[in-house]
Amino acid sequence: MKGLKFCTLVLSAGMLLSSCGGNMNNTGKGSLIGAGGGAALGTLIGTLASNNKGKGAGIGAAVGVAVGAGVGALIGKKMDKAKAAAQQVENAQVESVTDANGLQAVKVTFDSGILFNTSSSALSSNATASLAKFASTVLNVNKDMDVAIKGYTDNQGWKNSTAAQSVQKNMDLSLQRANSVSNYLKQCGVSSTQITSVEGLGEADPVADNSTAAGREQNRRVEVYLYASEKMIQEAQAQAGN
Repeated sequence: MKGLKFCTLVLSAGMLLSSCGGNMNNTGKGSLIGAGGGAALGTLIGTLASNNKGKGAGIGAAVGVAVGAGVGALIGKKMDKAKAAAQQVENAQVESVTDANGLQAVKVTFDSGILFNTSSSALSSNATASLAKFASTVLNVNKDMDVAIKGYTDNQGWKNSTAAQSVQKNMDLSLQRANSVSNYLKQCGVSSTQITSVEGLGEADPVADNSTAAGREQNRRVEVYLYASEKMIQEAQAQAGN
């Protein structure tokens, strides 16, 4: 019986998620996730999101509560506005993702080739202009959203280094670049408490084929995630309950 219930739940979740067409905004998606919700479905969606590497995987600490339709819609509406603002930032690639609570989040990707010179973690002038606008028009007007920053590289080796040494050097460089982005955003007024994590993941989670120059360029990137803080979720729950 438990197996049947679980299969039914999985099927329902699949139908629910697949019904979210490309034209549906985050408000609609959030409401739909909440309406199908309850603790069990919320847990399942969170698990699926955590397994979806590179698409917001593991972003946010699960709050361990059911997400209702009203909460999902309220947070989705805010994420829609943040996404629209981020799309106005030059050199930013913006998409909607799902956080660990099954709620809508925003992923902003910056190409490392634009942010940095080869093998460097010093920000270029183009990078500082884009990041300054990102801070002022997105992060500083959405202080109730938490931020996670992840740096990545391609899988190319370093001169005069072993394979293992190259992997470590790529890991170190990705962290240095993620920290450069984090530190500059703080200089632009973003609170250090809003940036909840800064990671360097090196060659992990490639988004393109490392065997081609175009693919390697896509893999060299810094990703910035905006997701609902626990406070934001609590406020949405209180608002939805009124």
